[in-house]
Amino acid sequence: MDAEGPQALCELCLAQVCSSLDTLCSMRADGSMSLIWAPLLTQEMADQLLQRMASKGVLNDKTVGIFRNCKELRLRQASIRSCPVSAEAFRLALCPHRLLELDASWVSGGLTGADVVSGLVSTPECRLSLQKLSLTGLRLDWECLGEDGGMRVGFSSLKGLRMLNLASTDLSDAVLEDICTLPLLETLDISSSAISNLTALLECKNTLRSLVAHRLRQLDMSPARLLFVFSHLNTLRHLDFSDDHFALDDSDGKDADETVRQLLEGSPQLLPSLVSLDISGRKRITEAAVRAFVVSRTGLVFLGLLATGVSSCDVLSSQKNLQVTGEANQNQVCEALRRYRERECFVREALVHLYSLTIDTDRPQPDVLKLVVSGMQKHTTSLHINMVATACVFNLTTQDLAEALPVSLLSSTVTQLLYAMKTFPNHQQVQKNCLLALSSVYILQDVPFDKYLAATLVINWLSNHVDPTLQRMAVAVISLLVTKLSTEETAQLSKDVFIMKQLLAIVQQKAMVGVVDSTLKFALSALWNLTDEMPAAARCFIECQGLELYAELLESYYTEPSIQQKVLGLLNNIAEVEELQADLMDEDLLEHILSLLQDSQVEVGVRYFAGGILAQLASRAEAWTLDDELRATVLQQLHDSIITWTQLEREMVSYRSFRPFCPLLQTCQPSGVQLWAVWAIHLVCSQNTSHYSSMLEQEGLIELLSALAAHPNTHADIRGLSDSILRMVENQSRSGASDNRTEP
Repeated sequence: MDAEGPQALCELCLAQVCSSLDTLCSMRADGSMSLIWAPLLTQEMADQLLQRMASKGVLNDKTVGIFRNCKELRLRQASIRSCPVSAEAFRLALCPHRLLELDASWVSGGLTGADVVSGLVSTPECRLSLQKLSLTGLRLDWECLGEDGGMRVGFSSLKGLRMLNLASTDLSDAVLEDICTLPLLETLDISSSAISNLTALLECKNTLRSLVAHRLRQLDMSPARLLFVFSHLNTLRHLDFSDDHFALDDSDGKDADETVRQLLEGSPQLLPSLVSLDISGRKRITEAAVRAFVVSRTGLVFLGLLATGVSSCDVLSSQKNLQVTGEANQNQVCEALRRYRERECFVREALVHLYSLTIDTDRPQPDVLKLVVSGMQKHTTSLHINMVATACVFNLTTQDLAEALPVSLLSSTVTQLLYAMKTFPNHQQVQKNCLLALSSVYILQDVPFDKYLAATLVINWLSNHVDPTLQRMAVAVISLLVTKLSTEETAQLSKDVFIMKQLLAIVQQKAMVGVVDSTLKFALSALWNLTDEMPAAARCFIECQGLELYAELLESYYTEPSIQQKVLGLLNNIAEVEELQADLMDEDLLEHILSLLQDSQVEVGVRYFAGGILAQLASRAEAWTLDDELRATVLQQLHDSIITWTQLEREMVSYRSFRPFCPLLQTCQPSGVQLWAVWAIHLVCSQNTSHYSSMLEQEGLIELLSALAAHPNTHADIRGLSDSILRMVENQSRSGASDNRTEP
């Protein structure tokens, strides 16, 4: 079982509700949904349902209606993050609830911060109950509430607010002044906003415990004035004054950096309650300043130093209880990935260092891989992050590392790799990194993910790249993926003429220079599997001049049994399709195949596939268009050759079904045809009895084999093999029954 265990029943039920809303709801006149019947859920369960609807992407103006005027679904901690919800839908569905927390970050339905505040203030319960509010990424649009430039309502009307997040908004100095009058405000995030002056913070100096002021590009305060404000924030425990200077010239941010330097070197009486400081991205910090700060702050628990160049300062390693973000070691880098998940600039910086630190890793690190995948999930459109993250994924899953990782983690990892391939189809490095990570037999065979999507993405990439090493990997991935597709997916993939042409082009390219390598073998295997019981694919193969190419391969690779088997295996697939058998009625081709059947020096595997083609074609006398004497020779040689074959120990072939064998097992068929079919069934059943026994029973071949064994004209060789198969099936059935009886 996966190390993370099965999914919780509660989560499964919530997922089912999310996918069944259309059947569980009726529609109101305004187009919103209303539950036909709703059980009384606990407040926590109602919150989880809203959260699950948001995360599944089904929460919108229509579906959020189930929380409207519904006494059974009472919300306390509401999240509509990144959902398309309008101001009207928000007011009707969420504002009537006595909310303690609301996350409306990055809502895309036109909802503004002003809409949120006015809606919440209009409800007496929310006005007093709401403690946490996050509006990250929203347009506040405060002017819409104004009369003659003044504000009708403000954040200060939400008297119970303790935490407010306004990062990446159009927050202004005037609105900040209103916010700072909140009597209980403890946590404030004003990162990446338009704030130019922090003097208003003095109004909440007795309550403010956490201030996040990352990347304040418009801040216009002297170091002295900034330090004056900070010096009065006596209750502040966490200060984030970090910045992203990666894209700026050296002259930007000098005043803020100077403020940080003076803060580090200043007296502990400046911000006396501080236990957490983040100054990541501040390039002008010195190790001496960091050392002075750490030594003087004995209660410090966190220090953010990523992209400062000083995270290797010796004093940091001696502080056992101090968590640090930086690039000096993997612990610092992972801490950065945990803390800065929302910040693209820092995630990118941390991943660059993580890549270097994991190049030669020899132990599984699931927690680290989770952090990498989390960064990719959060920044799906960032080329820089995906380019480095996919390289990190390869480092963390290469060789035997993948087998020691939880399957669910690998599944989500591969899903994210495929998303990156789809998002950046023309970026060679991203595609290469993803392909390298996918080139794991364990991942391709044992990890669940969308293998059809993976096959199409890899094939599309293959069409634009000819690097031999990457081509080999791509073809190997495709070859393995095809074997894992469902019948329906294989049928869909095999209809694509582009795919057929790509694989045939690789075969032709290799054949022209006469090489025998893994790329050629993988391409032949992929074509073989694509045409297995897929008449449309077999027809497409013929239309793409595949028959002519394969006839040449039989001649030019006469001494290469591994190539001959794969070529003949595909021709077997064509021979099984009655309407395509006429395309194989070429005297030179069949005589060559017959020579392979007869040659005792040729491996049994090659002779086996040669016999399969001839048995299928010779089984229909009415469709035979060549010389009758050739057919008679084929039938005789089939029998004479097969009785000399020794049983193969290795698994040489697998069958989707035995349906193509049914016409060959009829009692009216020539003995050579019957013998090949019975020998083939006996071969695979002896190698995988449990799998093929059930297939024989389900597809009605037990009756055919029994009738063949009992018929007076059946050759003794055929009767003997048929009886052997029937005994294997019977023994397997008894074994299975015994197992069932003893199962606890």
